[in-house]
Amino acid sequence: MSMTPKNDRRTFMGLAFAGALALPGLTACAAPVPKPLARKAPAEALSALEAKSQGRLGVGILDTATGELVGHRQDERFAMCSTFKLALAAEVLRDVDAGKRTLDQFISYTPADMVAHAPVTEANLSVGGMTIGALAKATQITSDNPAANLIMRELGGPEGMTQRLRAAGDPVTRLDRYEPMMNRVTGDDERDTTSPAAMARLIARYLTTDYLSQASKDLLIGWMIETQTGLKRIRAGLPVDWKVGDKTGTGLSEDEGDKYNDIAIVWPPDRAPIVVTAYFNTRIGYGDIRDEFQAVLAEAGRIAARWVVS
Repeated sequence: MSMTPKNDRRTFMGLAFAGALALPGLTACAAPVPKPLARKAPAEALSALEAKSQGRLGVGILDTATGELVGHRQDERFAMCSTFKLALAAEVLRDVDAGKRTLDQFISYTPADMVAHAPVTEANLSVGGMTIGALAKATQITSDNPAANLIMRELGGPEGMTQRLRAAGDPVTRLDRYEPMMNRVTGDDERDTTSPAAMARLIARYLTTDYLSQASKDLLIGWMIETQTGLKRIRAGLPVDWKVGDKTGTGLSEDEGDKYNDIAIVWPPDRAPIVVTAYFNTRIGYGDIRDEFQAVLAEAGRIAARWVVS
């Protein structure tokens, strides 16, 4: 669902938090220690946003410099939809770092592997497959569903992927099904869900610690910056001079509420990055993407930006 612009790779600078987060560096100078962030105002603003939206909103905002995390419904479960694909790409790179595979490993597939939304895999169907590196990039940037399924099978299926999340320190997020069935989460169903807090900490684990090599972090961050599916979501609420990379997820249904999700890492000027995770469920399903609901996530990004500079 997106166009792929030119890659813009840079390295980044940050601070350590909790003695564990070693952030990429932008310059040789140390960033100033950020001011303490207010906990109450973001929660109140997000609660008011949820009430206005007439849906259910979960948001996590994590300051990677201090480990401080605030939000709204941040420990409640929400359907991930395609936001899980960021973790898929990260785990491929984790295997590359460990010498278990290379990015040019060729993965074969056939028309039987095709499911809806296959902008990259369908274009390469006549070739008979793609490298796992290209599949990971397609999974992140275009949210290609067959690419995600092929990678998940390579990583041990939903159960194997869930075990990998546990190894990464995430006790909450779980994968249970393949695309597109994993988007069907109703009521108290915990399958294929996460919490805004758990996803925020997972992103910080992948991108701001030594869990991935610097080369793998740079590559994944480059893909996230290249991703264009979220231009009307968290990114739209942030100052234009702030660097951001994200991964969206969308679940549309005429039988149940629609799902609008976005997870992002954000670099405000002269400080360590923040992570923003936003999950929004409408009360009824419309079956098509509507800007008024994407704007809910944009406002969540705006609230996060105010939290940082306050």
